[in-house]
Amino acid sequence: MARVYEAIPIAEGFYWVGAVDWGLRDFHGYATHRGTTYNSYLMTTPSGRNVVFDGVKEPFVDVMLSRIASVVDPASVDTVVSNHAEMDHSGGLPRLCAALSPSRILASQAGVKNLSMQLEGFSGVTAVGDGEVVDLGGEQAVFMETRMLHWPDSMFSYLPSRRILVSQDAFGMHLASAELFAHRVDRALLREEAGRYYANILMPYSRLVTALLSKVASAGLTLDVIAPDHGPVWVEGREPGPSFITGLYAEWAAQKPTRKAVVSFDTMWKSTETMALAIAEGLEAGGATSVVLPLHGSHRSDVAYELLEAGALLLGTPTINNNLFPTVADLVAYLRGLRRQNLVGAAFGSHGWSGEGVRQLSAAMAEMKIDLLHPGLSVQFRPDGSALSACRELGAATAARLAAGEA
Repeated sequence: MARVYEAIPIAEGFYWVGAVDWGLRDFHGYATHRGTTYNSYLMTTPSGRNVVFDGVKEPFVDVMLSRIASVVDPASVDTVVSNHAEMDHSGGLPRLCAALSPSRILASQAGVKNLSMQLEGFSGVTAVGDGEVVDLGGEQAVFMETRMLHWPDSMFSYLPSRRILVSQDAFGMHLASAELFAHRVDRALLREEAGRYYANILMPYSRLVTALLSKVASAGLTLDVIAPDHGPVWVEGREPGPSFITGLYAEWAAQKPTRKAVVSFDTMWKSTETMALAIAEGLEAGGATSVVLPLHGSHRSDVAYELLEAGALLLGTPTINNNLFPTVADLVAYLRGLRRQNLVGAAFGSHGWSGEGVRQLSAAMAEMKIDLLHPGLSVQFRPDGSALSACRELGAATAARLAAGEA
């Protein structure tokens, strides 16, 4: 392959050798509106025994090899470190390692197991333990297990002499960009895409995120660079730098409610939609901020993102065939797995000759540990003036509850 792709220097002897996937629009059910990157890193060492951290998605292996070859002879790569065994980072490892012929491949104990189970015939991976220090060609690396952030095998690689943290999926985002460094990307865009990533991938593990941030702080790690496996690289001394993203993670992990309410629904003949708009009016009149997301035009992961910094969730459904509307059922299944905490809310909706939808939705929201402010606001056929007043009152009552929670 012609050497078209070149490595990008991050620090002395440390390079980005990953790939940009401009076309990705779905990541196991999460809408990636702006594509993604698969970040891999090359570290050169004085001994010439060079190191690669993490692989790329299988179709991009040739791109990665081209970038490595722009800096060193690929045959000089002595060690490959797999911080995370998910296929967007490990799927290309068999081809990559066949081309590089490293003397060792390192992963966590769970990583060794996961790689062997996912990649047929791929073997020879050596396990490293939590806190283990390994010599990488005259450079030390400290490995830190980050189990369930967000896979059982996940770990960090910290390079103390360079003060670089290779953080695998943590502190990353799905964002395809020609800019590698966070300080060259619009701050609002960084916050949005980092928030989307946290809400849709890391939200269920918020308690572990809090513990991890404490673990990193107590270890006294100095972070000049945070190099995640997706999205831009964070560099100390440039704004926004590493403290920007770690601060956001601390904030999001706390899951504190705000005066923002998310109103999401689907509708058949506009009746449930009319109810949703009346609820939103009541929210705004009560001093809350409402975000209205009709499911015929909003993706489930957009709802999850808006919930990241919210205090209330109000869900609306028609009844179809004695059940929830399918898009609402899909959303509930998705949100249940993300386990957003500290929410108040209610179910609402219109029905024709049976009204199971709202009852089922209320039960599902109770199972999600949402503090229900209403047993379920249900209207037969089209809501009249009295019903719309009840909707507005529900919105106002929700706003009052959110305001009381801030007191």
